Amino acid sequence: MEQRVESLLGQLTTNEKATLLQGIWAPQDVHSVGYVEGVPRLGIPPLLLTDGPAGIRDGQPATAMPAPVSLAAAFDPDLATGYGSVLGREAKARGYHVLYAPMVNIVRVPQGGRNFETLGEDPFLAGRIAAAEVRGIQAQGVAAQVKHYAANNQEANRQSYSSEVDERTLQEIELPAFRAAVQDGRAWSAMCGYNPVDGIWACEHFPLLRDVLKGRWGFDGAVGSDYPATHSAVNAAAAGLDQEFGGSTYFAELAGAVADGRLAPAVLDDQVRRVLRLMVRSGALDGGGTAGADPGAGARDARAAAVAGTVLLKNDRAALPLDAARLKSIAVIGPWADRAYTGGYGSSHVTPYPEYTVSPLGGITARAGSGVSVRHDAGADPAAAAAVAAAADVAVVVVGDEEREGEDRPSLDLAPADDALIRAVARANPRTVVVLDTGGPVVMPWLDTVPAVLEAWYPGEQSGTALADVLFGDADPGGRLPVTFPVSAAATPIQGADQYPGTDGAYHYTERLEVGYRWYDRAGVAPLFPFGHGLSYTSFDYSGLTVTGPDAAGLVQVGFDVANRGTRTGTEVPQLYVAFPSAAGEPPQQLKAFGKLTLAPGRSQHVTLRLDRSSFATWDAQVHGWGVPGGRYGITVGSSSRAPRLSGAVEVAASAAVSTWSGRITGSDGSCLDAGAAAANADEAVRTAGCEGTAVQEATVGSDGSIGMAGGCLQPAGTADGADVRLRPCTGTAAQGWTVRPDTTILHRASGRCLQPSAGRLRLRDCGGAAEQRWHTPRPSGPVTGLAGKCVDVNRAATVDGTAVQLYHCNSTGAQDWSVQQDDTLRAFGKCLDVTNGWTDGGTPVQLYACNGTGAQRWQPRADGTLVNPVSGRCLDVQYGSTADFSRLIIWDCHAGANQRWTLPA
Repeated sequence: MEQRVESLLGQLTTNEKATLLQGIWAPQDVHSVGYVEGVPRLGIPPLLLTDGPAGIRDGQPATAMPAPVSLAAAFDPDLATGYGSVLGREAKARGYHVLYAPMVNIVRVPQGGRNFETLGEDPFLAGRIAAAEVRGIQAQGVAAQVKHYAANNQEANRQSYSSEVDERTLQEIELPAFRAAVQDGRAWSAMCGYNPVDGIWACEHFPLLRDVLKGRWGFDGAVGSDYPATHSAVNAAAAGLDQEFGGSTYFAELAGAVADGRLAPAVLDDQVRRVLRLMVRSGALDGGGTAGADPGAGARDARAAAVAGTVLLKNDRAALPLDAARLKSIAVIGPWADRAYTGGYGSSHVTPYPEYTVSPLGGITARAGSGVSVRHDAGADPAAAAAVAAAADVAVVVVGDEEREGEDRPSLDLAPADDALIRAVARANPRTVVVLDTGGPVVMPWLDTVPAVLEAWYPGEQSGTALADVLFGDADPGGRLPVTFPVSAAATPIQGADQYPGTDGAYHYTERLEVGYRWYDRAGVAPLFPFGHGLSYTSFDYSGLTVTGPDAAGLVQVGFDVANRGTRTGTEVPQLYVAFPSAAGEPPQQLKAFGKLTLAPGRSQHVTLRLDRSSFATWDAQVHGWGVPGGRYGITVGSSSRAPRLSGAVEVAASAAVSTWSGRITGSDGSCLDAGAAAANADEAVRTAGCEGTAVQEATVGSDGSIGMAGGCLQPAGTADGADVRLRPCTGTAAQGWTVRPDTTILHRASGRCLQPSAGRLRLRDCGGAAEQRWHTPRPSGPVTGLAGKCVDVNRAATVDGTAVQLYHCNSTGAQDWSVQQDDTLRAFGKCLDVTNGWTDGGTPVQLYACNGTGAQRWQPRADGTLVNPVSGRCLDVQYGSTADFSRLIIWDCHAGANQRWTLPA
């Protein structure tokens, strides 16, 4: 693949390269949402992109799957893979190359307008489901574009308000699902959102795009903007945006920016390389779609998914399942009863195949059979509906809401008429079943008046058939809540306008880690229905808890038995929650593992759930890395976050927070470590190759000694001289420990041997200090802070030689992201902090300039916090000691005053 990409890249002109980065509106005869012109001269066809997360949205009929929140409710990664396969299969059949799915933003605001598109409120659950869905989509040869990166959690003011979120919350709550989709699911594409994050537009957020996504996570795919979410050309490109969509035309400037030096050619090449890689992977370069999709197969998959996601919230007096043989009449009531509510509105809305679309009324009527009278009332007149209900053996009331992109729900209430209808029907018939077609939680002031409630979400085209399967007991309701249902709108994690709908142009994430059930647990507030809740038509016992480990790899195994004590086959979802030591500052408990099993009456099954080091890790914002607090961790296994069945504990040793340095590892001959072949084949060694700036050449060197590349870690195939060095899943074991020594050799701790290339393959060799054993490794990067806590900043984030360097308030942009190199240079945007003209006079300003190896670009840190330029013997200084933004940086006689003391990235 890489050879093909490089061949095409080398033949493209600068203007042709820029063309591949600009999304335009599709021609009238093309149904795709996104369209990128090709390069006919080289046989590169257009790139076609389409919505969406619950089915293909292109104005033509397609399989309408249940809403993604229903998929999350299934707690079933295997089902998620199948769900993704349906989407990918239909996208491929229509000739699309990229699918805008899945959406993995966490449910932060209970009334969020796009909560139905999400995978719930828990980052672990969302990550497991997202990774599986991505694998299903991409197995069909279609790229999954995971969205909306990052902290895009509400619709109100979504295109202007900044998500003000602290680093720890970002890493522990907002980013894990994206990381899972990228590293576990191997997503080929990602979409950056509309919103700023901490004041920086998401689509030009250097730390999130370039450092985290493409650096630390090893993402080698393409980043596309939302529609439209681009606000600049050079800044966005330098930060890591690869393609612009939605009608904005900033990227039309890119070719000119390269020509006049505002954008480095290497940045443009990296963008194009990622797009070409996307086109190769998705088959865009090799022809159109496959044979037509099978709507019948899609309908079967949609039905199974809807059943698996349906949650039985309440079932008093065994009101469900219904027995058609004992019923003479059923009343099906409500404004949603005679139509299949296939999904919410906006970019995810699917036009279903009409012949496979079944309403609740249609599904119930068909399943009840000719021996049961089924009457329908739309519920416009509650008294008339109550009369219909009173004459029936059982009443089924179907109500819902209408979530949509672009606006949030005004409240958590159903329509007042729906609440009144339910009360009227419940008074008329004590055997009333309420079916909710909602995109998220709603309050239920009538709950005590009805014996049974089902949450069906937006169930897709097979709404009625799936509902009938559950109502009549042909299938056990398989879903569990991926979001908490509150008692009232006042009893949610959103406790002030600063959090939502926001104040002063920002959403303030002051709840920090306490999102969803974490807040309820910390605040001691009882929800209406807790996260993970869901009933079965049978009952289960849990017994025999064992907790073993951690072993040498840090793995903990939690075993227990689950037995079906009822008279029906049923589905259970055992959930494992971890309670951290109090000193860790974490919420009371967090979901860290789950399973799903179906058991016949009287049968039992032993379940083993595994926890690895990441299950116990927390983010340390001081060193910008993950660490494990030592101590005693509580282990709880149960059927929901508020239904513990078994409990135990495990002692875990502390592990210092890992600070990762990102970049390329280059050899003495100028070649780079390259994990492309090793990532594709576990038996292949990591290699050295010409440095091309690709993601498979990005490495992260952690303070735990690991060297990560392409989502894995370097590990030799043994300790003998000549052993290949391969890529393996990161485990934190001794076999993955390396030390970068002062002589720049890289020592494998377990074997005592050094890293050395041999015929292009990376191997262990006896250490001898040979030139080929010397490496240039990634160095720390981040802000350089000084006087008044302000940062060293590249003026206007410009990358042209001679750009002024100044003091400016810290803002986490790429203009303040400096890497500390082994040659004593400080680098931003690939260029060096430089003393103008190499002058040595006091007062000479410093600038950004192409790295040239001269002494004018060397800065040596001293114990007193100063940075000395060894050629002049003078120190980096803030001119006049000014604390104002835009104050110039100069060199001056060293005196170690406040205006000469600097803190470098750790």
